[in-house]
Amino acid sequence: MNENGSANELNKKWNFPFLVFFHDARLIFKLDALSREILGIALPSALAVAADPIASLIDTAYIGHLGAVELAAAGVSIALFNQASKITIFPLVSITTSFVAEEDTIKRMNIKAAQNDHNTNLTEPAKPHDHVLHDIEKGTSNKENNNVNTPKESQNETNGTVVKSCAHEDEKKYDVKMNNEIVVKKKKNKRHIASASTALLFGSILGLIQASILIFAAKPLLSLMGVKHGSPMLKPAVKYLTYRSIGAPAVLLSLAMQGVFRGFKDTTTPLYVIVAGYSLNVLLAPLLIFKLKMGLKGAAISHVISQYMMAFTLFFILMKKVYLLPPRLKDLQIFRFLRNGGLLMTKVIAVTFCVTLAASLAARLGSIPMAAFQPCLQVWLASSLFADGLAIAVQAILAGSFAEKDYIKTTAAATRTLQFGFLLGVGLSLIVGVGLYFGAGIFSKNLQVIHFIRIGAPIVAATQPINTLAFVFDGVNYGASDFAYASYSLVTVSLVSVGVEFLLYRSKHFIGIWIALAIYMTLRMLAGVWRMGTGTGPWSYLRGR
Repeated sequence: MNENGSANELNKKWNFPFLVFFHDARLIFKLDALSREILGIALPSALAVAADPIASLIDTAYIGHLGAVELAAAGVSIALFNQASKITIFPLVSITTSFVAEEDTIKRMNIKAAQNDHNTNLTEPAKPHDHVLHDIEKGTSNKENNNVNTPKESQNETNGTVVKSCAHEDEKKYDVKMNNEIVVKKKKNKRHIASASTALLFGSILGLIQASILIFAAKPLLSLMGVKHGSPMLKPAVKYLTYRSIGAPAVLLSLAMQGVFRGFKDTTTPLYVIVAGYSLNVLLAPLLIFKLKMGLKGAAISHVISQYMMAFTLFFILMKKVYLLPPRLKDLQIFRFLRNGGLLMTKVIAVTFCVTLAASLAARLGSIPMAAFQPCLQVWLASSLFADGLAIAVQAILAGSFAEKDYIKTTAAATRTLQFGFLLGVGLSLIVGVGLYFGAGIFSKNLQVIHFIRIGAPIVAATQPINTLAFVFDGVNYGASDFAYASYSLVTVSLVSVGVEFLLYRSKHFIGIWIALAIYMTLRMLAGVWRMGTGTGPWSYLRGR
């Protein structure tokens, strides 16, 4: 029995699965092994995830000094760019993290099983292990040659004399010999991870498609956002969106590579690269905007340069860890990515449409309310996205634990991360409330803009605990490969929220938009509570099933 108890005790304990959210709550402030694993992944990934909105927030502060019209134009363009990016980025990164973590875990299980077989009896043929025979692409057992389904480079020879290559565990190669000696040769081996190769392929293609659509359809898309012909925001918005869109291929490719690193539970490497990239952006932006007098164009160009720097750096680092081309083209998991990615894309379109609609409604109120809405939205997203670090951590841990059928760890990891998320939200609520109210002057010198920012500040602050839990529940669903529920539930939430937004926009205007966003995030959080709290789907084992 481990520290969390036996599986039987687990099933007996959760006759009312909703109580699982309070599981081991007394350990929340204890830095045990599970907390260290969660925080070790979450802290670097949280900083990495928050880097982009923080950089956009700094850009917003720079642009705000160009004037209210420029700030409003950039706000609409950023909202549109983010909407387009999220439609492709979130599905790609989420499924990449889960698939890479699952595939890497299964490969390690296969390797360990093969080693145990040879340690037990080197003269007998290897026996298949049902719990590790798993075809990543088809989800069926591979009975070919009746051997353990290890990677091709680590298949056992039937005479039991040599295991040619036991892949990458601890970056070592094992030579198993007839005389019962195991000679360990340290050698850094690249990993054959088919899902990593597939993610890079999709990232490149989707990035080019997104850039083309945003550049050539800038005016119609901005018109849908409420920036009509004749609006003073139209010309600067088109300029900013066009230049910013040049960086779309780099954005999607770098995010796909971050998903691969997350699947390996390595969130530190991407953090270093991202911090370096956005530091370059922060240094270049004022130089191009003010010194070279490029205005909005300079803000967009500095962002694009930093994105390509990050993409190339991550690419060269990943080349040393993973074979970017699979052994065979049929190993690419194209249909698996399309199937699950399609579900998440539907979810992301519906969910992010609520935020984009809110920005569009704010734009219809005029340049002053839109200029205030943009920094409030950036703060709302930047602070909330710190919770995405926890979501990434629980996703990577759950994907591996579900592959191992370690249900005790899946329960402990999910509940502990949700508890961390709630504490994070409370802390962010205090920081955001005070900071945004008294720091509104950072974003604009216009007194009307400052007034509107202070109107939105209380709701932006109060929703932080709700937001963090909603983000963490996304990671819980993805880690459990519960992509269908994540899609269908959030589509339902979004349909309800869109109606609420229109209703409150007409009756309460600016403050009504923020109340609607608060309702939207509450419903999104409750969708996650319902799935796990009722013990349905992948959580049915909580009811002893």
